[in-house]
Amino acid sequence: MNTLLVEPEYYTRYPPLGLMKLASYHRLYGDKIEYVRGTTYNVNDPKIIEITSLFTYSWEPVHKAIQFYHKLFPKAKMKVGGIYATLLPENIKKNFPYVQIHQGLYDNAESLLPAYDILRQVEKWKDWKKSIVFTTRGCIRKCPFCVVPRIEGKMKQPKFSILPYIYPGHNEVVIWDNDFLASPYAKTILEELRDNGYRADFNQGLDARLMTEEFAGLLADIKSSTIHMAYDWPWEGKYIKKAIDFLGNAGYNKKNLIFYMLHNFYDEKYKKGDTPQDFLQRLKDLMSWGASIYPMRYIPLDSLTRSGYVSPFWTAEQLEMIAKARRVLGHAGVFLYYKALADKFINSNTFEEAMELTPISNLKSSPSPQIY
Repeated sequence: MNTLLVEPEYYTRYPPLGLMKLASYHRLYGDKIEYVRGTTYNVNDPKIIEITSLFTYSWEPVHKAIQFYHKLFPKAKMKVGGIYATLLPENIKKNFPYVQIHQGLYDNAESLLPAYDILRQVEKWKDWKKSIVFTTRGCIRKCPFCVVPRIEGKMKQPKFSILPYIYPGHNEVVIWDNDFLASPYAKTILEELRDNGYRADFNQGLDARLMTEEFAGLLADIKSSTIHMAYDWPWEGKYIKKAIDFLGNAGYNKKNLIFYMLHNFYDEKYKKGDTPQDFLQRLKDLMSWGASIYPMRYIPLDSLTRSGYVSPFWTAEQLEMIAKARRVLGHAGVFLYYKALADKFINSNTFEEAMELTPISNLKSSPSPQIY
């Protein structure tokens, strides 16, 4: 049976892990797999069409793919899964009643080694050489701004070894855990990565509250060049500082510790959220500790647009100030630590003063490292 796997043509830095696992699953039953990105007439007649989706604001390419392939193959059984399909199934169903929606994970495919070989069928991914792995699903936290509790729930399915999930020939591993350090096997897996010479990218970020001296040493041993963490609330400061110190003592250049910094979040239930002033305080904290910052503007989980939402504690003008400062003062959207920029932020009395666009030539005093 022919199965067509479709990745809509939205922006993404990573290949579709879900589709790769589905390819492995369908092959268990002898299905012939064809994988495409976007829309193309150059495909065989499928019996099943599986379309993935990403964030809710990336809905348009998903709808385009549904329309295109249904018109091309009206008799094929069509399924749509992924984040958008899980969070807003009714939005797809009302526009395309013939589509079957899959919400959440595909449990039958979750433990399978992804079929990385299908990536050679798509120009964008043909040279991909990294294994993407979840060593756990879910999370021990219940952050109100995060999609994970709605899609994956509590932490579950911890893998005691990462080695069976690394594709032959891959030397780098992208670990997509939502809270890797909370895994009961985190230490074991870090030791496996170290002992087998793998480089690892913890792209989803590590939980600074769980960082220890031992974890920091193991991370340094596997030569993970850039460490991502998050500083979402002012009360987390003491944990953030301790994590930075652990990693610095383990040998990391602190400016290569990049912190996702949430802003523009408002909790409708409790009428609480971050403000420009506490954004400034977190910015000052991180710069005074020698770390770098990646500002993350909050977008509601069910938003169909990327930039329309403005928290009651923010203004559109203030949010645009951050966006402009990232473009002018930042590097690839990151406020990289260097003394002149740190001094500017630390000595600012107001959010507006900190975001003032001082000419780059007056600030930058050292070359920027590569950002991963």
